[in-house]
Amino acid sequence: MSLLRVSALAKSFGARQLFSIDELALQAGESYVLTGENGSGKTTLLRILAGLDPPDKGVGHYASRRFDWQPYPDWLRREVIYVHQQPYLFHTSVAQNIAYGLCARGIERRRRESLVAEAIAWARLEHLLAIPPQKLSGGERQRVALARAWVLAPAVLLLDEPTANLDAESRRQTIELLRGFCTAQTTAIIACHDRDVISLPNMRGLDLACGKIRTVPQPTPLEAVPAPPANRSLAGKRSAGR
Repeated sequence: MSLLRVSALAKSFGARQLFSIDELALQAGESYVLTGENGSGKTTLLRILAGLDPPDKGVGHYASRRFDWQPYPDWLRREVIYVHQQPYLFHTSVAQNIAYGLCARGIERRRRESLVAEAIAWARLEHLLAIPPQKLSGGERQRVALARAWVLAPAVLLLDEPTANLDAESRRQTIELLRGFCTAQTTAIIACHDRDVISLPNMRGLDLACGKIRTVPQPTPLEAVPAPPANRSLAGKRSAGR
């Protein structure tokens, strides 16, 4: 059974129809890579699934429960997390940025501090804690954004071009975190053109072209990227962040 399913989903900008998708069904615990030409609508699709933009029309179901986009339900916002290609960080601190969603959910301080510490260790951000967020590099900002999403233990993770415009080392570190994030506990869609992300193990392929989505075969992996050893032990501890 699918975890998140949308059907008859359409979006236009003026006279231009961006896409008209008959059905998109995401299976629980599966990871998907979404490819497509620039301007094909990948970002818009992710934003619609996250409730940030409304479609022109469409029917949504989450675990057999129907939902609407206007308004997008609060209970679904706790399950679906979207990470922007160029994530915004507040001018506070790295730790406070990671804690933002937990504060919004009313997690009590001691539990919140414990979850943030786990997220910092998971993303290996200890050496960045004293640096103002606005002074972080693009790769460092992306890792903080991933930690901010990870700490909320989303059921559905939507990532928009997470490795775009990163240097080689930042890209490697980000891919390593993606491997640790895309587990059986999280259904993920990653919009990207990065072949090393596309060829990650157990990644299902989706391609958005000419306004339609089709499945594509997974390519042969180009390079194995080791997952962080702490992921399994931490994954079970963060469920209280939901």
